[in-house]
Amino acid sequence: MRTLTLQAPAKVNYRLDVLRRRPDGYHDLRMIMQQFDLCDEIQLALSDTPGIRVTCGREGVPDGPENIAWRAADALLDLAGREVGIDIRITKRIPVAAGLGGGSSDCASVLMGLNQLLGLGMSDARLMEIGVKLGADVPFFIFGKTALAEGIGEQLTAIEQIPRVWLAIVNPNVPVSTAWVYQNLQLTNRSDDFKIPRFYSSIADICAILGNDLEAVTVKRYPVISEIKGRLQSLGATGVLMSGSGPTVFGIFEQEDGARRAAEELARTTGWFTAAAQTL
Repeated sequence: MRTLTLQAPAKVNYRLDVLRRRPDGYHDLRMIMQQFDLCDEIQLALSDTPGIRVTCGREGVPDGPENIAWRAADALLDLAGREVGIDIRITKRIPVAAGLGGGSSDCASVLMGLNQLLGLGMSDARLMEIGVKLGADVPFFIFGKTALAEGIGEQLTAIEQIPRVWLAIVNPNVPVSTAWVYQNLQLTNRSDDFKIPRFYSSIADICAILGNDLEAVTVKRYPVISEIKGRLQSLGATGVLMSGSGPTVFGIFEQEDGARRAAEELARTTGWFTAAAQTL
């Protein structure tokens, strides 16, 4: 096999607690991470022409070594010890710098896809060890399940039971730097005693734990986030929250038609990116 096409899903954070700043400059986090079916498409092809080539054609996404997908391919080629070319074509459907993990998901797909194409036989655990050096969210996309994520996001525990829901995804088309958000975060003393449940039997259970410590930072600079949350609530969302470092906001709906109506109404009346999607 010389080619492979993969779907790289986006994620939202049902919860994101920033517990403390670490000596290495990162932060200890506690998150619930959920994939959903808005996906980038990753096309991989082995070539007899040495080198790694990434093409995307999307503003804000580099095509060369600055692309995290390029770095993923480079890491596996080093481990494979083979002279082979790799062509990577990324069709972006996930907004860029949006708090939805698109780059990390692309990276994870490249690691998993090249592991298969190159016949390396690496376990998911090994791929996750490689992935965390490229991006803190990469292991989650290799893990592939709704998860409680701790540490910088690499310590993953599967959420055993959680209902699938429909989401209305809204992005106001402004990129947000995750590094900037963390640099401007004012940490408060908080207890680690709060126990995040491992089982969720209803949408109400999910809505009960929604929370994001980064939201206050991003909203201060982009107040449109508050406007989006209000609009989604008025359109029937049972819960609303900013995902990751933002600025994307998601609304939770019990039924597909509610999520689609909300997404279509906001697309019609604003210039925002919207999508209706189901959790995986």
